[in-house]
Amino acid sequence: LCDAFGWSLGLVSRILVRTINEGSTLVMKAINLNSAKHVKSALAAAPRKRRATWMLKVTVGTQSISPLLWSIQSGSIEAAKAIIEDLLTFRADRDRYYYGVDDLFLRHPDFIQVITSEAPVLLRVLLDRLIWRSRVVVAGVRRVNIYLEHLVIDKDA
Repeated sequence: LCDAFGWSLGLVSRILVRTINEGSTLVMKAINLNSAKHVKSALAAAPRKRRATWMLKVTVGTQSISPLLWSIQSGSIEAAKAIIEDLLTFRADRDRYYYGVDDLFLRHPDFIQVITSEAPVLLRVLLDRLIWRSRVVVAGVRRVNIYLEHLVIDKDA
């Protein structure tokens, strides 16, 4: 009985160590520190094409977790704010523009409900980042795009 208990405890500890090692990305470490500065430095190495994935999906074994959702649920509000701001920033390269709004709502279709119930302070950050403002003013008017698609249409539309 003692050997069986020791073996099972050893197995559980090896599984936990493997899970921690595989899930320990730079972004997850920054979330645990609740530091916007560390989140920004962790994402500095991310290529534009994979940047949203770094913030929205970490796979450990057969399980997949979202660093953004993890930061909100664990109370790391500063890290979550930095992730939302980075995810909803326009970036470009020669081939295309990158804006993470579609990736965000594809991964978390219920994100508005989550953010309003668990971190309402982030709602203003999210809504501010769903607006693009042109830097050019013509005749006193500035062009603005508001990305409301995911707020008014559900996935079954």
